[in-house]
Amino acid sequence: MDYQLEIKQIVDYPRCRIYREFIRTLMEDRNIRTNGSSYLFYYMTLCSYANFRSSYQRLEGISYLVGPGEWICRTSELSGWFRTRFQHQALSILDFLQNQNYITYTRLGRGHLIKFCITGWKKHNTALDYNYPCQKDVGFFFFPVAAVHELISMGKCSEMDIVLDLWVHAIYNDSQVQGSELGPVVYFRNCTGNPLTSCSDLSLRWGISKATVSRILNKLQEKEYLSLVSFTGRHGSVIYLCSYLSTMFNISDVMIDKEEVSMTFQVPVHITENAPIPENTVVREEQIYIAEELDTVSSLSGSVSKSNICQVIRKTAEILVAQGVPCCECSETLYKLYPLSDCRETDFRYSLKICCLDGRIPYQFELTLSPAKLC
Repeated sequence: MDYQLEIKQIVDYPRCRIYREFIRTLMEDRNIRTNGSSYLFYYMTLCSYANFRSSYQRLEGISYLVGPGEWICRTSELSGWFRTRFQHQALSILDFLQNQNYITYTRLGRGHLIKFCITGWKKHNTALDYNYPCQKDVGFFFFPVAAVHELISMGKCSEMDIVLDLWVHAIYNDSQVQGSELGPVVYFRNCTGNPLTSCSDLSLRWGISKATVSRILNKLQEKEYLSLVSFTGRHGSVIYLCSYLSTMFNISDVMIDKEEVSMTFQVPVHITENAPIPENTVVREEQIYIAEELDTVSSLSGSVSKSNICQVIRKTAEILVAQGVPCCECSETLYKLYPLSDCRETDFRYSLKICCLDGRIPYQFELTLSPAKLC
């Protein structure tokens, strides 16, 4: 039986996909200041250079092995990335990030080279086929949203930190966030669904005065990084980002169904009745829990047995592994499937919860299984 399988994430994604080219564009924009003490820009810059797979890098006549999450650069290059006047200032930034357990680094080549490693890199990033061979100026990496909150709360945010904070918290076409259907809107996940914000709120968030917040937002609007929309009778504005989809996700700025923010995939699936379990499967049968009412799901076009639904779950896990979801590679991960549609519907809709052995649920998806249309 042939189906069309749609996989759609329905919870906030804990990581944001950042294209390296986007970071390079910001680094080259000298109109955006980097003076601050939150270190978000510095840390994200280091992440943008980190390697995805092990490779060799030759500097000053010596070949160095660079593993996943690592990179080697000259101290002068590091100072140029961070826009510091002196090299010792760049090293002090590395010292701070190392003391906060964001990175580790060593000095090589008689002190002229820096080899740094991003802490927890493999937790958020995997070696993807289309990132190999890895080049430091192309591709993307995943950046944890929790790190953004931590870093901006450590000190006064620079203009560059503010730009990154806004872009990481952009929401597009989410039914739970008001106004997001019109364009990428900045929403700091305050559980209200209302993206309206004020200079007072942003002043507390970024550690700067309200006057400075107003000045920076107006400056970014003039530079066409964002658009401010004010509403009559309300205190505050809604912030929309310009060229967000093309810059962050490398796709055209057209209406889409939140493809990159909520991870939506549509793939054809062929289900073979009573097919044997492949030896190299990423999901074993004991990892799958299916609600009792799903043992057999009837429809106008036939039925989907429990064994066939297991095939769908294995296919879903393979897709998510390819997209860098680390939990789907773990042999202890549990897959819990619950029905969202009744037996009279032609399309089958399920809630899939991917959780750890201790019951913690890091991911939740909605699966839609539709009979394939014959051409």
